Amino acid sequence: MLQRTYARVLTLAGSRYATWWLALIAFAEASFFPIPPDALLIPMALAKPRHARRFAAVCTAASVTGGALGYLIGYAVFDQVARPILDVYGYGAAYAAFQAKFQEYGLWIILIKGLTPIPYKIVTIAAGAARFEFAVFMAASVLTRGARFFLVATLLHFFGDSVRDFIERRLTLVTSALAAAIVGGFVALKLM
Repeated sequence: MLQRTYARVLTLAGSRYATWWLALIAFAEASFFPIPPDALLIPMALAKPRHARRFAAVCTAASVTGGALGYLIGYAVFDQVARPILDVYGYGAAYAAFQAKFQEYGLWIILIKGLTPIPYKIVTIAAGAARFEFAVFMAASVLTRGARFFLVATLLHFFGDSVRDFIERRLTLVTSALAAAIVGGFVALKLM
């Protein structure tokens, strides 16, 4: 099943609308969508290694723009949506401590978490909810998301064929490692 899905994504990655899909997924993932843009960026860069950096630029711009929407969600509707849930579970004091921590270490949280597999929407919504300075948030987002996507694109540009062969032979290992990284990211987020 994974091989069929991988083949379909590679086919989509080669379509003439792939760049639009990449932008849409990167935008949505930064604010509300669960699937990371890497799911399309990687096969697109593998299908067209010469365009990998252009795909990374599209991914970065769309992700940062989507991050602004995530920030707005945290800033504008957090009190109406999330705060009542936190209060029901008795996490009001913990949230206040989180806000204080985010104000103190927010830039580092954005820079570190933006590079990890932790869903970026958690960072964007948290930044808005903590009322973190928007200009600093956007600058850090451009830096961290750009670094992440351009690193992936550069590696795929230079090592595309060997990476493609590895993924095709070890797809289960790759997806398991990605899942472990995501879980590890969530654990690290809880510890902060």
